[in-house]
Amino acid sequence: MTRGLYRKLAAGNIRKNGKIYIPYVLTCIFTVTMYYMVLSLSKNPGLEKMLGAQTLMYLLQLGSLVIGGFSLVFLFYTNSFLMKRRKEELGLYFVLGMEKRHLFRVLGWETLYVGGVSLGVGLALGVALDKLMYLWIVRMLGGKVSLGFFFSGQVAKTTVQLFSGIFLLIYLLGIFQLQRAGGLELLQSRHRGEREPKSKWLMALLGVICLGGGYYLALTMENPLASLALFFPTVLLVLLGTYLLFTAGSILLLKMLRRNPKFYYHPRHFTGVSGMLYRMKRNGVGLANICILSTAVLIMISSTSAMMLGMEGILQKRYPQDFMFTFSRDVGEPKGQWTEEIRKLCVERGVQPEKEIQYDSLVFTALKEQDTFRVERETDILSSITVYNLFFVTLEDYNRLMGEERVLEKGEILLYSNRERFDEPILRVFDREYRVAGHLEHFFDEGQLSPDIASTQFIVLWDFQEMEELYQLQKAVYQEYASHISSYYGFDIQAGEEEQVALWRSVREELDQKGFPGSMETLREERPDFLGVYGGFFFIGIFLGGLFGVAMVLIIYYKQVTEGYEDQERFVVMQKVGMSWEEVRRSIHSQILMVFFLPVLVAGLHVAVAFPLISKLLLLFNLSDMGLQVRCTLVTFLIFVGLYVGVYGLTARAYYQIVRRPSVSRG
Repeated sequence: MTRGLYRKLAAGNIRKNGKIYIPYVLTCIFTVTMYYMVLSLSKNPGLEKMLGAQTLMYLLQLGSLVIGGFSLVFLFYTNSFLMKRRKEELGLYFVLGMEKRHLFRVLGWETLYVGGVSLGVGLALGVALDKLMYLWIVRMLGGKVSLGFFFSGQVAKTTVQLFSGIFLLIYLLGIFQLQRAGGLELLQSRHRGEREPKSKWLMALLGVICLGGGYYLALTMENPLASLALFFPTVLLVLLGTYLLFTAGSILLLKMLRRNPKFYYHPRHFTGVSGMLYRMKRNGVGLANICILSTAVLIMISSTSAMMLGMEGILQKRYPQDFMFTFSRDVGEPKGQWTEEIRKLCVERGVQPEKEIQYDSLVFTALKEQDTFRVERETDILSSITVYNLFFVTLEDYNRLMGEERVLEKGEILLYSNRERFDEPILRVFDREYRVAGHLEHFFDEGQLSPDIASTQFIVLWDFQEMEELYQLQKAVYQEYASHISSYYGFDIQAGEEEQVALWRSVREELDQKGFPGSMETLREERPDFLGVYGGFFFIGIFLGGLFGVAMVLIIYYKQVTEGYEDQERFVVMQKVGMSWEEVRRSIHSQILMVFFLPVLVAGLHVAVAFPLISKLLLLFNLSDMGLQVRCTLVTFLIFVGLYVGVYGLTARAYYQIVRRPSVSRG
């Protein structure tokens, strides 16, 4: 046989099997484009000098690793659909006289064609779309667009190496499968019947336990730190429970439907239930994959969209004043020394501070046990999820800043909780007991600790002496790591953005020369860093959501096409024994609806149960706008369901076209 024959056979096979090859090639192109684009953006030198871009570039680089790993797993998975459909054809070649080494060459040329087209078109699209995404990022970060077109040969080389390796592994797997199978086995692979699966009650029960355990953790976790620590165990339980219930639970459900004569012995349901029952052992995994991918798409896009849309509110909460100064104040040091210096520097530059806020505070961490906060220098990982910040201020500062005239007796405190409410009547720390005289609805400043992943209890003490004594107590425990009593000074100014930045840099430079013992922050300079973080998560959410969405669509498509070829002869026989095409169509419609919308309904349930957990995780990113999160989740779900219905219409049409043909067709 000549080499040209192998090339022609491979090209002809791809052309004749376009219904199964074209979606696969398009998916390969899409994954190549996504990988190149994300990796290229993470290496683009035009972003390096922009404020906030470093974090975004790091997140994009992590995203490229996720996309690369997912591409490996997913392309292997989708190729299994192709191999199942191709085995019969390759078996026919074997029976007609081809040796297996000839089949290996045909398979090799097919892999080469698919890989070559995928890499060529994918890289071209990646290079073209890379510039558009770069312009979007620059606009988001408020930078200046640079002229020219960035192309990284190293990124293109990495992309070619990764996907060439993936296609090589796919080819080697195909050789392994052909080597193990005989010619007759290949020829009859599509016609081999499946036994009725056994009812696996234990597996179904284990699935219920795993899913119930994951749901319980998601619904009962209150502390954001605990949510972060138990997030992956929760996800693992839900994943395992989903797979077990879709494989074992779906079989039990279908058998229960079969035992119901009124439902089962109906022309619309009879063929659907019986057909699904015999192949649910392997179809259950496909349905579980669709459900998991749908859940991932919904959570990623809704969460990252909420973060991006809520960023301005987060910034205003984190930086309530234009200029913010926090500096240590030693015990006995005169109050307001640095405050007057900062005010003087501003006035000298022709700027008058407005809406000034000034107070003293003491902040240290402690472990919560009911009504007691334990202060320990060393903690283990498990106890660290109960860590809290204790933020102490005096009643004098609180009344002055809030415009109130509250009164506290010795031993009484006022309490404000930024995340988890403290409901005990007594608060204990060290050897002291404080009676909670009232819970505050608002606090004058929680911006400093809003980005901290630990919850904070803001405590108003009756005098400054008590704060000094607490300072000494925590210093004895934490020693060199002890907190200091700090003074905070923040204010707004009437000036444009550029004038604010210029003033800020001038004041900061002079304070540094004077040995300012603290931190200086301004919204104008911190905004780009926030944009880098939240924009990075948003881009990764969109990229991965799109990738997982395409993966879900392809799995649905191949599931429908594969089942169409399997059901084709069965429906032809039914028409021969008297069932009309309209009855067949209604039976098909019932069969598809029974399982097609089950994954998205379960995905919706997963998202609803996970919402409290996701909300607590978003608190770690300072997003506390519950209404915004609900709106983003609902809009994302409605759009997703609309797209899902569209996919249903397209794939159902492909299924109808296949089963309506009177004989097996490969075109």
